[in-house]
Amino acid sequence: MSDSQEKKEDGKAADEGNTRSASQITAKAMKAMGLKVDKGPSVAGIEKKEDFTELSKVQIAEATVLAENGELDRAIELLLSLEKKCRLGNDIMSLTRTVVAMITLCHERGDWAKLNTTVGIINRRHQQSKHAIIAIIDKAMEWVDQTPGKEERKALITALRDVTEGKIYVEAQRAKLTRQLAIMLEDEGKTAEACDAMLDVYVETYGALSKREKIDFILDQIRLTIAKQDWVRVLIVAKKIQMKILNEPDLQDLKLRFHKLMIEYYMHEKDAFELANAYYELATTPCVEEDNSDGLTGWKFHLKACVLFLILSKHTNHQSDMLHRVAGEKRLPKLPEWKQTIGLFTTPEIIGFPLPHQALVEELIKTICEGQKGDDLFPYWRRQTHERTTQHNLRVAAKYYKRIHTTRLAQLIGLTVDETETQLASLVSDGALYAKIDRPDGVVTFKPKVTAEETLSAWSSDIGQLLSLVERTCHLINKEHMIHKL
Repeated sequence: MSDSQEKKEDGKAADEGNTRSASQITAKAMKAMGLKVDKGPSVAGIEKKEDFTELSKVQIAEATVLAENGELDRAIELLLSLEKKCRLGNDIMSLTRTVVAMITLCHERGDWAKLNTTVGIINRRHQQSKHAIIAIIDKAMEWVDQTPGKEERKALITALRDVTEGKIYVEAQRAKLTRQLAIMLEDEGKTAEACDAMLDVYVETYGALSKREKIDFILDQIRLTIAKQDWVRVLIVAKKIQMKILNEPDLQDLKLRFHKLMIEYYMHEKDAFELANAYYELATTPCVEEDNSDGLTGWKFHLKACVLFLILSKHTNHQSDMLHRVAGEKRLPKLPEWKQTIGLFTTPEIIGFPLPHQALVEELIKTICEGQKGDDLFPYWRRQTHERTTQHNLRVAAKYYKRIHTTRLAQLIGLTVDETETQLASLVSDGALYAKIDRPDGVVTFKPKVTAEETLSAWSSDIGQLLSLVERTCHLINKEHMIHKL
């Protein structure tokens, strides 16, 4: 060995000696101060595990005897001592067996208050194992329906919900318990409290639940929110559901429930276009398409309702696009009256009022409004029928006329002069139409006045298109001449 290597070895040994001496000095100092020396994990960073299987069998049997003799408190104290040993000894099997035995003894004695207290004590134990929490929650949930009365059931559910709060590993159990509590509150007439309890669970973030379970829970949230008449929150909750998931084949029943709930919401909001969308989604659902009946469950009813609310919708680009799309629906010819009705609104011609099938339209409106809350719905939608027809006629007139006398326009659309002016003003204020009324002369102008610069720009554009067309024509003529010469 060379001198340099010997020096390195000696230096290394000296450093180790200094380290050991420093550790010993630190340990002695901590001992003198009365502090416990942390020796670290027992085996390569793994917690030491002890086996309390035999002890747990003996003490659980002893606790059972005590409970049978009427000494339930002593039995629980004995098992709590055993639970501490198992928990600190990291014996999960014995720990879960012990905590389940504790709540089972309370259940067998019929002491529901003691059961709730014991569940809370087990949950609050220092560094309690999640396996123990899961075990007592699952076991106690089996007894919810066995409680002697509503108060005991509500107390048990409340105690279990307190344990599950903030614990990811029992989020599925918390969702189930919350629904049970909401059902109880709703049966008691406490709809607002039931809604608040359901909304307190953000089930969309739970990974332990399937898509069906999540959507089913959210649909209950929507239903209770509507029952509470918290209309602002309804749409917020509804947006938690993705439409592409509802279109999956095995979720058709949930899709029907969702759109029926949303129809109730949009009826309250009097949003005709969204109602048309909801009914169209129902009409194109496979299970509804198979129902050829004329009842409320068949596709015919839903397609009629879709056509109805489309013609009652405010004219927009989206409404116009969907109107033409539904007009081309392959099943619509089986409903000739409704095909003719939607055809009137897709053709740029004046429509007479009442509509050719006004009686059918009003009958369908009445049928839909019967199942909804609100006495003003039927009169409102019936008025909308006339108003949307008038607005269509005004748009048609604006398409074919630059200027027209107010009396002639009123005669064309079947209104008085004052009613015509009111409808024109409404369309202009909504930005759906340009119009100016000269009341002294009684003239309506539908085309805005064009400035000299705009006229010159339009003329220049037309000339440019004409020259481009002439140039292209000359090119094609020369091409033909060259081909024939060859």
